[in-house]
Amino acid sequence: MSDVSHASVQGLLGLLQLGQRARAVSTVQELGFVAVNETRSVLAYRQAALWLDGNVSRVTALSGVPQVDPTAPYVQWLGRLFRALGPVPAPRAVEAAALPALLAEEWGGWLPAHALALPMRYGGLGPHGVLLLAREQPWREEELALAGELGALLGHALYALRPRERLWRKAWARLRTRKVMWRLIVALLVVCAIPVRLSALAPAEVTPVDPFVVRAPLDGVIDRLKVVPNQPVKAGDLLFDLDATTLRSRYASARKAYEAAQEEYRQSAQLAVTDDKGKLEMAQRLADLQQKSVEMAYTADQLARVEVKAERDGVAVFADVNDWTGKAVGVGEKVLVLADPSRVELTGYLSVGDQIALKPGAEVTFYPKASPFTAYRATVDSVAYKAAPTDDGILAYRVKAHFADGEARPWLGLMGTARLYAGRVPLIYYVLRRPLAALRQRLG
Repeated sequence: MSDVSHASVQGLLGLLQLGQRARAVSTVQELGFVAVNETRSVLAYRQAALWLDGNVSRVTALSGVPQVDPTAPYVQWLGRLFRALGPVPAPRAVEAAALPALLAEEWGGWLPAHALALPMRYGGLGPHGVLLLAREQPWREEELALAGELGALLGHALYALRPRERLWRKAWARLRTRKVMWRLIVALLVVCAIPVRLSALAPAEVTPVDPFVVRAPLDGVIDRLKVVPNQPVKAGDLLFDLDATTLRSRYASARKAYEAAQEEYRQSAQLAVTDDKGKLEMAQRLADLQQKSVEMAYTADQLARVEVKAERDGVAVFADVNDWTGKAVGVGEKVLVLADPSRVELTGYLSVGDQIALKPGAEVTFYPKASPFTAYRATVDSVAYKAAPTDDGILAYRVKAHFADGEARPWLGLMGTARLYAGRVPLIYYVLRRPLAALRQRLG
């Protein structure tokens, strides 16, 4: 038996063994490893590279390399080579002379002189690829025939590993008949016309009704708050006091000035009995005395106002005692709120992007964060005509709503989400409302 015949027999035996190996793989990556490393039992070569077509065609496997680096110069050059080869319908020999000049010049630095490109394709189905085998010796005709069988075997294995057709594609194939399509269109139009309630979600909180705002009576520094957040207080209870050190010093100075003016007035009054000139001085001393009296009374009044007391019963509403201790405040600045915990309402903040046509009387459902399985019903009382920034920096409309009578009321300060309901609209409008609004803003 000649060497050629012996090589052909060995190649056929290797092809059978390779078929068993290819059927055992479970991923495309494993098949690529087999294609570039284990096909030596069928065809002798020194280097091999596998190119797979797909959404992103690329070199997926190299002989002697466990993982392909797409940024490597060799891999990038191979990518240009495979693109230059174009479609490969049948096994064919590839040499540098048949390639563009730039690829031909670089061939010797990357591959041996003779290469063989064989397609991996299973009929016209599924994904396909090209396996490139390179060596120093030219390829013989009988090897090209064997390469065709090898490519068919690997192509069949590649087709078996393709992603399975999804259920929705099968369903779509059944629905492509004209009769079914018309029924589907009519059903879709009916569904789009179903009226649904237009609604929007907005952050909300439970706020007091008609709260009493406690403000700083004068400029100063808060010495200490006498209450804690949510503490019940009675009318007349001390809420906080201002630092009176400066006022006490001013009052002491004003009192001394008043006493000195009083003594001067007494002396001038005694002189005025015997001296006409003393009468004029007595009038001046009296004016000074009256001025000092006013200054002392004013300072005493300010000193009396450093203690701020509750003017009515309620609950002290503020964030934290430490936020106010030692803080400088101006006259009229809000410090805390006195609220009646039995009189609460819902305040929502509807962002401009979620705005719907809300009117007084619209329904509201409040879902507190502290109790996600509890809901409170409310009714809109008013909607701000102008949006204003919230504490989070979001431009929103303030919505006021009262809770339903005869039902349990949430506690003051409870935070959550409110679903605000407007009128009924077609389902298609409900679904496309925000996309259409965004499109109109973009297109004008």
